[in-house]
Amino acid sequence: MSLEDELNQLNYTVLVPYNESSPTGGDSLTQNLNVHYESGDIAWMLASTALVLLMIPGVGFFYSGLARRKSALSLIWLSMMATGVTSFQWFFWGYSLAFSHTAGKYIGNLDNLGFKNVLAAPSIGSSRIPDLLFAVYQGMFAAITVALAVGAVAERGRMLPCVVFMVVWSTIIYDPIACWTWNSHGWVAKMGGLDFAGGTPVHIASGSAALAYSLMLGKRRGHKTHELNFRPHNVTQVIIGTVFLWVGWFGFNAGSALSANMRAVMAAVVTNLAASVGGVTWCLLDYRLERKWSAVGFCSGVVAGLVAITPGSGFVPSWSAVVFGVVGGAACNYATKVKFFLGIDDALDIFAVHAVGGLVGNLLTGLFAADYIAHLDGTTMINGGWLNGHFIQLAYQLADSVSGFAYSFGGSCTILFFLNLIPGLSLRATEEAEVLGMDDAEIGEFAVGLPTLNQFIIPL
Repeated sequence: MSLEDELNQLNYTVLVPYNESSPTGGDSLTQNLNVHYESGDIAWMLASTALVLLMIPGVGFFYSGLARRKSALSLIWLSMMATGVTSFQWFFWGYSLAFSHTAGKYIGNLDNLGFKNVLAAPSIGSSRIPDLLFAVYQGMFAAITVALAVGAVAERGRMLPCVVFMVVWSTIIYDPIACWTWNSHGWVAKMGGLDFAGGTPVHIASGSAALAYSLMLGKRRGHKTHELNFRPHNVTQVIIGTVFLWVGWFGFNAGSALSANMRAVMAAVVTNLAASVGGVTWCLLDYRLERKWSAVGFCSGVVAGLVAITPGSGFVPSWSAVVFGVVGGAACNYATKVKFFLGIDDALDIFAVHAVGGLVGNLLTGLFAADYIAHLDGTTMINGGWLNGHFIQLAYQLADSVSGFAYSFGGSCTILFFLNLIPGLSLRATEEAEVLGMDDAEIGEFAVGLPTLNQFIIPL
């Protein structure tokens, strides 16, 4: 290797705490490892981590704009609280349960409790980045998954039980699903399931949890009789939230390449294309019925397209993103009617967009996954989907989707049932609090200044 080549590559000599289970063994307290990391990979993954973090207030603004004004702040509060609570959980035990190097088929162990032995050694996700960087990046995934799910409490759920639910759900539901999907020891990974950035762990898991939460909470006051107007109170906030999500999703999908390479570039291309086509598709479907060009419809379609392309973003060619956008946007649009059939008040259509969008994305990945896309970063263990004549891949994707939905929905209902039995942790707010609004009853602050009686008094 020439001197110029050596200067272009960072050469780290890292000290890894001694571990008896390490294959290198040794009787000293440290092991010397020569590990090469590209500075571009490190920089891209740090930027991707920040981009995924940006998505969380995006979720808050999106949900807040869809709600009524008197409960708007509570949804932003819950999204931000999800970041704090889940980051705490992820540091102490969540990361270890999901990504310990000696995990089982369903869940990891506590070898990395409190980020123990998580520093500069190559991560389990990729040898191109260190453990610590992979841990903080995946921590953002855990946080946004929780933020997506808890939007189900909209306008009638109490804050404290929801925060407790965040901790329990991320430990019992999210960590195992992340382990069996993305940890190389997990049963889905061993089976050959393809999920590049979170079709099952993020979207199907959060969408099914939101459906469970909506079911356990019951319908909002006035929903049965349609006596109240539940239209979005601030469409501008919905658009701002969509912008944050759209921008952040580049870190979400392209960042999942875990390196600054051509596979990340392809993931970025299909992410933007599917989002664009999804937004146009949903908007056209709404126009067909209402003869109105709905801004909320376009934004919902953008998110549906983003959700659909997520599992396949690092596996499918660019032209297939058009199919992901059209099918994802249309399927999620029609899925918004499912809640009426089920009789469940999913106030923000989280199930329709995320669970259904994740399912569509998983299945389309089974059809369009191409081995030559995975080869862009040197990966050679991918058989592809129907595009490569690997027809069994669709069955793998279906098994992954159904198991993730069943585990998250059933587990969420169980957690909520027992949580509701604990004194002081009843899930539903009182009718008086619901009439007053969650912002006033639970937080004492408002997203938008509400008029007071004094404003209507004209001084003499």
